[in-house]
Amino acid sequence: MIRLEDVTLFVRAAALGSFSRAAREADILPGQVSAAVGRLERDLNRRLFARSTRSLRLTAEGETWLPYAQEMLALLQAGTAQLQATGDAMQGELKMAIPSDLGRNVILPVLTDFCEQYPKISLRIALSDRLSDVFRDPVDIAIRYGALENSRFVALPLAEENRRVLVAAPAYLQRHGKPAQLDDLLHHACLLYSLNDQVYDKWAFPQAGGVRQLTVNSRMVCDDADLVRRWAVAGMGIAYKSWIDVSADVHAGRLEILLPSQPGEAAPLHLVCPHREQFSPAVRELHQRLRQQLTAITASLPLTPPDAEASLSTAGRVPGAE
Repeated sequence: MIRLEDVTLFVRAAALGSFSRAAREADILPGQVSAAVGRLERDLNRRLFARSTRSLRLTAEGETWLPYAQEMLALLQAGTAQLQATGDAMQGELKMAIPSDLGRNVILPVLTDFCEQYPKISLRIALSDRLSDVFRDPVDIAIRYGALENSRFVALPLAEENRRVLVAAPAYLQRHGKPAQLDDLLHHACLLYSLNDQVYDKWAFPQAGGVRQLTVNSRMVCDDADLVRRWAVAGMGIAYKSWIDVSADVHAGRLEILLPSQPGEAAPLHLVCPHREQFSPAVRELHQRLRQQLTAITASLPLTPPDAEASLSTAGRVPGAE
């Protein structure tokens, strides 16, 4: 059975790069740190550190397991704080950056209910498809689409199974017909968004053995993804958007999914902030509510991606607008 104290010493030794330093920090002998890591390696049946007389470094297995160990300790700390906290813990100002379409049309009710239940919490919401810098901008947490490549971020998953889908309004399809294959998109009106003056006109689709990328054309481009969705509902063309953003329109019949046998690009959703200390009881409570709502939406996605696509990376995607 894995011991919590062994996990703690493993995390500190990895951070400090030394058993001796970890021992001094914990006020124990270096041999006790070595023994703790040894027990952990036996429990996991994996070697976590590559040791020599002059150096200590994580193995590939150690690198893989480290973030899970860190999250284990953080969850325990948060749970303990939650039990010990009074109602005063659910107070203060929380500044959030949220993509426009998602915030305005999907999660607004969750935020409203959260404020109603906790009247001592004040929210400051920035709705924008601009990618917020959580280290520089005046925000505490941000909601982001896509793979998170910056290891400095601390992230909690919101909707890991979310994907993009091709959609169009019935009125548009009646006038122009449905695309029968991906290449047909090149002959349709496509609706695009831009971010920081860059137009995202390359649509990626996972296929067995790789990714198919199409460069589409459009005469309608906007820097607000919500407007792209509204254009699609109005019958102005085809959009390639997050299922979370368009699911209500699809269920209501305002939009139809195109090429349903073709999986769309993965668009996982995360709640991120620069420091673990900012995952306060209020943030964790809000995360739990958002995750419950968003995973319920992704569960209704009527597409099943092929097994061959599961390992494809989402790097290079637009992490804000969808």
